[in-house]
Amino acid sequence: MYEIYPLLIVGAIIGVISVIFIVAFCLMKDKKNAIGFDRNMKDGEIVKRLLAYARPHLKSFILVFLVIIVSIVYDIVSPIVIGNVTEMIQGDFELIELYTTVAIYAGILVVSLISSYIQAIVLQKTGQKIVSAIRQDLFEHVESLSHEQLNKTPVGTLVTRVVNDTNSISHMFTGIIVNLVKNVFIIFGVLGAMLCLNYMLTLMVLCFVPFVILFTIIFRKFSRKAYRKVNNATTSINIFLSENLSGMKIIQAFNREKRKKQEFDRRNEHLCKCRREQMFTFGIFRPMVYMLYVSSVLFLFYLGARGYMDNISFLGQTITSGTIVTFYMYLNKFFNPIQSLAEQFNMLQHAFASAEKIFTVFDIKPTVVDADDAIELDEVKGEIEFCDVWFSYIPNEWVLKGVSFKVSAKETVAFVGSTGSGKTTILSLICRNYDIQKGQILIDGIDIKKIKISSLRRHFGQMLQDVFLFAGTIRSNIALQNDYSDEEITEVCDYVNASHFISKLDNGLDTEVRERGNNFSSGQRQLLSFARTIIHKPSVMILDEATANIDTETELLIQNSLEKIMSIGTMLMVAHRLSTIQHADNIIVLSHGEIIEQGSHLELLQKRGKYYSLYMLQYNKDRLSAQ
Repeated sequence: MYEIYPLLIVGAIIGVISVIFIVAFCLMKDKKNAIGFDRNMKDGEIVKRLLAYARPHLKSFILVFLVIIVSIVYDIVSPIVIGNVTEMIQGDFELIELYTTVAIYAGILVVSLISSYIQAIVLQKTGQKIVSAIRQDLFEHVESLSHEQLNKTPVGTLVTRVVNDTNSISHMFTGIIVNLVKNVFIIFGVLGAMLCLNYMLTLMVLCFVPFVILFTIIFRKFSRKAYRKVNNATTSINIFLSENLSGMKIIQAFNREKRKKQEFDRRNEHLCKCRREQMFTFGIFRPMVYMLYVSSVLFLFYLGARGYMDNISFLGQTITSGTIVTFYMYLNKFFNPIQSLAEQFNMLQHAFASAEKIFTVFDIKPTVVDADDAIELDEVKGEIEFCDVWFSYIPNEWVLKGVSFKVSAKETVAFVGSTGSGKTTILSLICRNYDIQKGQILIDGIDIKKIKISSLRRHFGQMLQDVFLFAGTIRSNIALQNDYSDEEITEVCDYVNASHFISKLDNGLDTEVRERGNNFSSGQRQLLSFARTIIHKPSVMILDEATANIDTETELLIQNSLEKIMSIGTMLMVAHRLSTIQHADNIIVLSHGEIIEQGSHLELLQKRGKYYSLYMLQYNKDRLSAQ
């Protein structure tokens, strides 16, 4: 009886550990809704959507699976060859037999290595194609979102989705899924080979399988929670960095470096804590599986050695030295894939968590879309009409209240009013950056909702107060990837008076533009923006505070350019400096989302209403500044 005590002791230890894990699992399961570690999207749905990207590369995956079969053959056959060699060298044998066996083993090994190389190359190429397609579709989808939706989504979140999360999916396609399948085949293949070799010893090994399954199920729950927390913490820190690196000048100006560092430290520490929890979860599971492997080896050596030394069979089957060696190698090949499955499952959870976040962005339905019967506009005359337009960013908090006006083709119209009166909103609605709640906006007598968005915006040129320049060169920022000749670019720079500073630069149009154009002054950025707008030959020009925050000399240059282009097409302007809009054909004065006055500059001055008050206020202010 005492002979089985070692087996009972090992079994008792495994049983106690299993009970501890089950209790922890039950406690965690009760709290899962509170801590939110269950995913909102089911694994089946995620797999289905990912397969849509993998389906075009089906032939590559079939090739990989055929190559995998060769590797699996090596894993199954090699222990038998080694076991035969063990028995061979213990008895009489011909040297040629040993050479032949070694050659067979070496040949199988070489074929397996070549197969692994082909598998890695094909998977990497295929995986990168799939991830590239996901990134492209994701970026294209983000481009389709409305201004309102983009304002609600932090830039750092979108950067994380396009870069970090797609990288996780890349790992899944380049290794995780294929290796998961390979390991499953190896497990069943090795199990079948062990049953054929000695089914009683195999049954002994199978006693450990329920514990492996139990540990895997428990680990699955904990790893899902850990990976989701890591993803959320990573997104949080990316959002913080995106915002604060862009606003670093403000942080320095107000001496808030220490406070921002403390905020970053808190987020960074939270991310470290989440990663430690993830490592702790995995650090418990893998040693447990390894413990089961070591226990099975101990059982094998204990039973095998006793049976071999006492010259008895184990439960009716004789055990030889070759059997022990073969089984030892099979145990290694049986439990190694199980441990790898744990690691790959860990990574798969990470990939699924990332895929869920990516598909969450895909599931955002654009609020501003083309109508089914939307048309293309080949030409725009520039006639614009607002018919009883009501609009609000927040439900029931109206920014525009029944606004109606008409702009004739090639007419220059300016919008004036205090901050929040709705001036910029009107300009945004014309380009359909937002959709109105009530009323109608017409372009050349056509409702803008009946015009394709891309076609509509193609005929508009917008020059905004906050000029955004891309990293690149002056030429690339003006042309925006269109094929314009140097002569055309130079001509438009002359037209908007931008050549006076470009000509002084060493590299001219090839001068580097750093991020957001921070190596140029506000006035220079405005002139480049003006050139970028004019070169695309818009039918309608929109200028929103185009002369704000610039020096008087640059303002004069811009006003000179404005006078040149007023006859080109329809022009809509918003400006606080009333001197900029004096020559407008019509000036519309807004207050709290309603039109209270409109007319020419002289007509409005004669009315001595709101416009007159604004003009006199600014006139007196300028006179005091001059003194």
